[in-house]
Amino acid sequence: MSKLETTKSPDLSIQDLSISSSPRTDLSISTISNSNNCSSCKDTNQLNEECEGSEKTSLSSSTYSYSVTDPIDTRVRSNPPSKPHKSNDMRWDAIQSVKSKDGDLSLSHFRLLKKLGFGDIGSVYLAELRGMGGCLFAVKVMDKGMLVGRKKLIRAETEREILSMLDHPFLPTLYSHFDTEKLSCLLMEFCSGGDLHILRQRQPGKYFSEQAARFYASEVLLALEYLHMMGVVYRDLKPENVLVREDGHIMLSDFDLSLRCCVSPRLVRSTNEPSCTATSYCIQQSCIEPSCRLPSCVEPTCFQPSCFKPRLFTSSKSSNSKTERNKSNVGLDSRPVLVVEPTAARSMSFVGTHEYLAPEIIRGDGHGSAVDWWTFGIFLYELLHGKTPFKGNGNRETLFNVVGQSLKFPEGSNISSAAKDLIRGLLVKDPQKRLGYKRGATEIKQHPFFESINWALIRGIHPPEIPKPVDLSFFNQTAKSTQPQNDKKKASDSDRSSGLYLDFEFF
Repeated sequence: MSKLETTKSPDLSIQDLSISSSPRTDLSISTISNSNNCSSCKDTNQLNEECEGSEKTSLSSSTYSYSVTDPIDTRVRSNPPSKPHKSNDMRWDAIQSVKSKDGDLSLSHFRLLKKLGFGDIGSVYLAELRGMGGCLFAVKVMDKGMLVGRKKLIRAETEREILSMLDHPFLPTLYSHFDTEKLSCLLMEFCSGGDLHILRQRQPGKYFSEQAARFYASEVLLALEYLHMMGVVYRDLKPENVLVREDGHIMLSDFDLSLRCCVSPRLVRSTNEPSCTATSYCIQQSCIEPSCRLPSCVEPTCFQPSCFKPRLFTSSKSSNSKTERNKSNVGLDSRPVLVVEPTAARSMSFVGTHEYLAPEIIRGDGHGSAVDWWTFGIFLYELLHGKTPFKGNGNRETLFNVVGQSLKFPEGSNISSAAKDLIRGLLVKDPQKRLGYKRGATEIKQHPFFESINWALIRGIHPPEIPKPVDLSFFNQTAKSTQPQNDKKKASDSDRSSGLYLDFEFF
């Protein structure tokens, strides 16, 4: 592999935009991807992009955040019949009303209120649909010339294609997309609660309680399960990309590093008999701590639910209830389970964020869907401890730590044994021995850490925090005070919003 060179990303120059003091940088370098042969998949050259030395920074706002939504092609669709999770969203009706009067959407239909942030391939603005009384969207604006010149066009197309497939409560909705002569725009869902990176920094000690971390992790897990079922390896999970909707529930964003692949969902019948002995997977506290060097601690071989259950939470107070629950679980374990893991996915791309990169990506071994479970483990660790486990003094040291350093928990860590056990299973350096490698989210959902989660009714759980409503009066006052100063750049009518508008800045 050629020598990798990266440069520090520029700071966000956005008013009222809160970011960490040392924002993490995403990598998308020397992309050479392979995919298994499948007639339903596109050619690999169309799904993966060759790019060198590209970076992107996370988009986050203390009070506002953007998200990408299910793309509805304005040339083909005018309503969301295939998006049942968003069928009652009034924004569909607002868009349809504008189209019925004016035809296709354009930037002239929107009033840009605030620049929310920027990424590697474009900038995101908070926009109001004119004449619809506070109908807010996030508009991702990409310069076509820049995409071609920096060889990012395929990444932008891949992101739009992925968004067009999605219909899930914890994934974005793309309402429409449209082009001008110079710009390509995605009309997306706006999340008013910011992202989990900013929200974590507001917590006491700058980390979440275990209950709150379990809530956010469980919703992220369901989103990843759906993506894998749709043949998408996310590859960019981190708190900056987990946005908080106005109801307090989460939404993943930013799919320009994702990998398209083939997947064959199947039902697998579980067995009542453990696939390993009770001693082959160590879950005692001595094994969770780095002082343990037993083979069962370093390279656990069993991740089946039947191996977890008998060994965790055996307090005398709840022994009777646990006995009854285990009896009922015997019948549950024999039921067929849906496995949607794209185990045949393969890529040689070097993409991701330094602190979240899986060992197989750094080593150049090639990677598949198991990288998402590694990043899920890093993600959970950061929510619970306020930092990632392998961060070094620089990017180079961080990469060395990921490959060669054993997992350690901070001294005095008071998270439960179940949480530590789950993180250990996810952060196994050998992807084929990693929790989730074979059966994906099905294995992880059955871990005792998620024992209290009712997966079928998860949207009924009250979120840890509910964002404050957006105050549009602030933007109206700001727009009036800056109205005479909008002649710096002469934007064409097709490349600007109607009335008061912001100059487009891409970096």
